[in-house]
Amino acid sequence: MARLGKRLKNIKKDLDLSKVYSLKEAVSIIKKNATAKFDETVEISVMLGVDTTKADQNIRNVINLPHGTGRTYRVAVFAKDQKAEEAKKAGADIVGAEDLVEMIQKGNMPFDRCIATPDMMPLLGKVGKILGPKGLMPNPKLGTVTLDVTSAINNVKGGQIEYRTEKSGIIHAGIGKASFSEEQIAENAKALVDAILKAKPASSKGDYLKKMTLSSTMGAGIIFAIN
Repeated sequence: MARLGKRLKNIKKDLDLSKVYSLKEAVSIIKKNATAKFDETVEISVMLGVDTTKADQNIRNVINLPHGTGRTYRVAVFAKDQKAEEAKKAGADIVGAEDLVEMIQKGNMPFDRCIATPDMMPLLGKVGKILGPKGLMPNPKLGTVTLDVTSAINNVKGGQIEYRTEKSGIIHAGIGKASFSEEQIAENAKALVDAILKAKPASSKGDYLKKMTLSSTMGAGIIFAIN
């Protein structure tokens, strides 16, 4: 922790953390300071002027980033018979039904995203209280409850991310790796911000985009704006 604190202190020493940088400047700073021994994740944080106590102002959606996330997602698919075979051929890491439910009930969840065919949803009710809080429950609005399991798997494996407002009205999301080019990081960031802008609730009043920051796993948050 002491080493991390010293590292962050050195990074912050050369930065004005109250300044609003351009997206291009922010990305350049992030890449310059991402010097950890692993490929740091580049994360975006967007503070919105929404009231999350109102259902229509809770934003939740998915987006296929132009350059993916650089992360490998493990996908579990709830399906039977022909759809189960289709899921296996499409590259699903785990495919099952009752047996998959039993795994989850035992606390064994070696996957990052869940997809289900519509007929599996009553079965998933048994593990909804486990999957729901972890953000893993399949949802028709997010394209994870579908008969087209091949497309759903390809989307997840191709770098599709889910974004949603937390209770504080902030959206956090990983949008790439520090090893990405500056152009790739910037294009992924802009794609997500554009999607958030399009999702603005009609009932949201005042400033919608209040503050945006970009950071890497071990770095400081850089405030930025897209001109």
